[in-house]
Amino acid sequence: MTTPVTTPAPAATAPGAVRSAPRLRRVKEHRPGRPRRSKLLTVLTSLVVLYTVVPLIWLVINATKTQAGLGSSNGLWFADDFALWDNIRDTFTYGDGIFTRWLLNTLLYVVLGAGGATLLAVLGGYALAKFDFPGKRGVFATVIGAVAVPGTALAVPTFLMFSKMGLTDTPWAVVLPSLVSPFGLYLMWVFASEAIPTELLEAARMDGAGEARTFFTVALPLLAPGIVTVLLFTTVATWNNYFLPLIMLKDPDWYPLTLGLSAWNSQAETVGGEVIFNLVITGSLLTILPLVVAFLFLQKYWQSGLAAGSVKE
Repeated sequence: MTTPVTTPAPAATAPGAVRSAPRLRRVKEHRPGRPRRSKLLTVLTSLVVLYTVVPLIWLVINATKTQAGLGSSNGLWFADDFALWDNIRDTFTYGDGIFTRWLLNTLLYVVLGAGGATLLAVLGGYALAKFDFPGKRGVFATVIGAVAVPGTALAVPTFLMFSKMGLTDTPWAVVLPSLVSPFGLYLMWVFASEAIPTELLEAARMDGAGEARTFFTVALPLLAPGIVTVLLFTTVATWNNYFLPLIMLKDPDWYPLTLGLSAWNSQAETVGGEVIFNLVITGSLLTILPLVVAFLFLQKYWQSGLAAGSVKE
């Protein structure tokens, strides 16, 4: 005899459950992968974008004006005469072409200073991350303390030391202090700790590779994103360095771009000085172009370097 299957009657739905049904549907409709939009965050982001972009737009627009056009037109709009190419030509020819000398000086300081600082940061960060030695905690405390000290606080003691050594008013007075980058060393230390597996180094040593070969063939390719990140930071710091050359250099032939453009700008304040604000603005535009190009070409390495170690598998 077959027993019929009876379907139980549905239980009475509580009043509270009926009222919560629309709320459950709204929760299901919300996608966790798409964060909610915040009007306050949008407004703050827009203000930051304006704060960043408006000075650049002002610089580009005013680089197209003559000296007379700067005072007779709106700062955020073009003048009647377009003089960008004339301004660029005059910038490179004014003062017997001193702007070209300043540009080459800046490149020299960046190649020797920023390049050397990056090299030392890579070597030091790798050693601190992958080797144990007495005094490692003291080195860590020293690096952290050096990061917290602003560079302007060390400018005067550095000047007195270099003056005793007879190195002031020489390129070495700018290059040698630029070789020290506590932040770059700390960044490479942290990056090397996360990016290079210790087991990989041990495997290379077991295969007979020496420490130098292990570093150049195994560790260095893994450190490429961090190297590019440190190189960008040190390059920007050296390229925009103003206070250190100001107290170290007297000969205009050794000025970097920052100090040279400041000297051009100060001509308007001297008696009988020539007012060349149009060349100062055009020179400023030419000064930032190499940095913009460097960031555009190295952006993917820089972003990957900043994100390294943020996700643990």
